[in-house]
Amino acid sequence: MSSESKYWLLKAEPDSRVVKGKDVKFSVDDFESVGTSPWEGVRNYEARNLMKEMKEGDKALFYHSNCKTPGIAAFAKVSKEAYPDYTAWDPSHPYFDPKTKQDAPKWFMVDLTFTARAKNFVPLSLLRTIADTQPSSIPEDSEWAYIGAEGVKAIKSMDLVTRGRLSVQRVQEDAWTAIGQLAERGGWKEPESRPKKGSTKRSKASANDDDTQAEDKAALPKKSARKAKAAPQKVEEGEDGSGEGDEGEKQTKEKSGKGGKRKREDVLETSAESAGLRRSTRARK
Repeated sequence: MSSESKYWLLKAEPDSRVVKGKDVKFSVDDFESVGTSPWEGVRNYEARNLMKEMKEGDKALFYHSNCKTPGIAAFAKVSKEAYPDYTAWDPSHPYFDPKTKQDAPKWFMVDLTFTARAKNFVPLSLLRTIADTQPSSIPEDSEWAYIGAEGVKAIKSMDLVTRGRLSVQRVQEDAWTAIGQLAERGGWKEPESRPKKGSTKRSKASANDDDTQAEDKAALPKKSARKAKAAPQKVEEGEDGSGEGDEGEKQTKEKSGKGGKRKREDVLETSAESAGLRRSTRARK
């Protein structure tokens, strides 16, 4: 076990959604019920590499994604370090990848163990509101002012608000502390947790954007849409729709997981030049 824990954020879908005849739902209730679950089905290289960095005992935020109110619902820990994701070798599995072999695995997963629910659900909209605040100008009447200027700085630097779509993310210790304070103390009012109109910039729109479909309704300009349609897409090694390009050129594609339960999705934000998103999901055993 690592002597110094690192912190992570991993996403899952809490709402029922059928993909290829299977319900991909995996909520905090499901996670608490099973206790420990493998995080299989990752077919995104950056997310995979992040999981390979995880060590037993590392701490994680469990995040509800692709739903009406996305946000942090629970806390977890890494209970088993990265090992080959066997779902990639199963021809009947939606995550089957014919390019990877058992003697040369390409995809990996970790086991996560549920540790506690967030006493107060921490919505993404609240985090965006905080991120839009100047650390030196926290409103006196703000009910989350207890995180202080350092907490605001920590939230502003989170990948969740600066990048958003990657389903496995690093979390810095100061951000972990601020999230812990929010989850423990709560206190914000519903109107305050909503982002200001136009506060979130989106250069590309996706109907299936996991974190922003509930908060952001910005339409894709026609000119940009045409450009997006024409932009070339990179699929790693030409994998029959199941592979995902490295950071810079990425697409989205929905997938379901083994056993009929989707655990999480991989959605990686495109670069300014790249048009699409590729989304890969994972299933709960």
